Amino acid sequence: MNKHPGCCWRHISQPDPWHLVALTGFFLLVSPTTAIGTDRLPPPNIVVVVADDLRADALGCMGHPIVQTPHIDRLAREGVLFRNAFVTTSICAVSRASILCGQYARRHGIHDFATDFTAEALAQTYPLLLKRAGYRIGFIGKYGVGRNLPAKEFDYWRGFPGQGFYFAKDKANQQHLTAQMGDQALEFLKGCQPDQPFCLSISFKAPHAQDGAEREFPPDPRDEKLYSEVTIPRPVTADERFFRLLPPFVQKSEGRRRWERRFATEEMFQQTVRDYFRLITGMDREIGRIRQAVAQMGWSRPTLWIFTSDNGFFLGERGMADKWFMYEESIRVPLIVVDPRLPQQLRGRAVEVLALNIDIAPTILDWAGIPIPSTMQGRSLRPWVEGQTVSPWRRDFFYEHHTFPKIIPPSEGVRTERWSYIRWLAQDPAVEELYEIQTDPKQQHNLAGKEEYQATLEQLRQRWAQLRKELE
Repeated sequence: MNKHPGCCWRHISQPDPWHLVALTGFFLLVSPTTAIGTDRLPPPNIVVVVADDLRADALGCMGHPIVQTPHIDRLAREGVLFRNAFVTTSICAVSRASILCGQYARRHGIHDFATDFTAEALAQTYPLLLKRAGYRIGFIGKYGVGRNLPAKEFDYWRGFPGQGFYFAKDKANQQHLTAQMGDQALEFLKGCQPDQPFCLSISFKAPHAQDGAEREFPPDPRDEKLYSEVTIPRPVTADERFFRLLPPFVQKSEGRRRWERRFATEEMFQQTVRDYFRLITGMDREIGRIRQAVAQMGWSRPTLWIFTSDNGFFLGERGMADKWFMYEESIRVPLIVVDPRLPQQLRGRAVEVLALNIDIAPTILDWAGIPIPSTMQGRSLRPWVEGQTVSPWRRDFFYEHHTFPKIIPPSEGVRTERWSYIRWLAQDPAVEELYEIQTDPKQQHNLAGKEEYQATLEQLRQRWAQLRKELE
């Protein structure tokens, strides 16, 4: 059960009492008592796309002026864009576990790359719950949770352990990994039948780095010339003074070492970010291919799409690279949900409520008509997609990061609609930061040491203590 009290940010108008729902080849009249996705309608096919290290603002539909993502932008126009989506832990293994099981790390207990789901926990992930309900399930790409792949549990498996490689070591096969995954998705679709619903989970490596490689963000050769003539502006907080404001133990962390090999000079910055954008556009192309293939199948069963990322990514902000830390660039992710049965007036909306990675699993189960296990801590986003207002809804969430504490300083905190409270745990007493997000979205002004904000700081300390106890 979700224990977060509160109400929504804003109300969204209710849909018309009666509306036409378009399915392939016919229309269905839906009344107020006939909810989309209940047992009165067939369960939808489901495609879940998870990017790797894709920050929330690196999409055209999120307002980015340079990166080209026409197919993802189309998803946003046809569905619902959650503009305030976050992860509860910003690192791939932990976040991917949370996406699969709908739980905070405090509950699922996966804090590294070696820990597997227990057999009991794996059985309660959204793919296996769907399979038990009659779905054909497939997984493609970076699994990211533990060392033992659950290949035998899936009807179609093309997952890989670890980080994978953009280009195979076999010189005879130099197809880019992103394109290869697109081909695998088409292969899965060819094996599907119209009388059985499917759920395909596609876990792209893009735009994650090939850590340690000479060129860490190698794009598809077709995209080499993209963005070559563009000069990418450095982030406001890439200035050296923001690095000096970080606690000393953060300055000496892995994030700084990776910054040194990616962003230390202007030339390095331009090359790294251009390649990062190229990987995003290459992924976007494959999403377009997969959507086209689904449309060509001609099934009467609708296909639900969910697009998100496992975490955000620093592009030099605060003199840092990668993710992990509880700043907006690291914890915010894109989230788009498309139900083709939505009436036109409900499409292309931006929803402002706080959405989390732990909400994805219960959202999927809700649409499939499967009871949401009480162990899941997320909540279904389906009502928001369908134009309803959910009250109460969360007004804050707990953040935690405890992976590799020797090189990544552990942190926890609380992100509310207005405030970001960061608590570094590497020292005793803990080091704290406080930002008013609504007036300072780039988190340039730490208010933790100012007398006039001590009451707010104490309230957030208490909320942090309350949440970390409740969410175990």
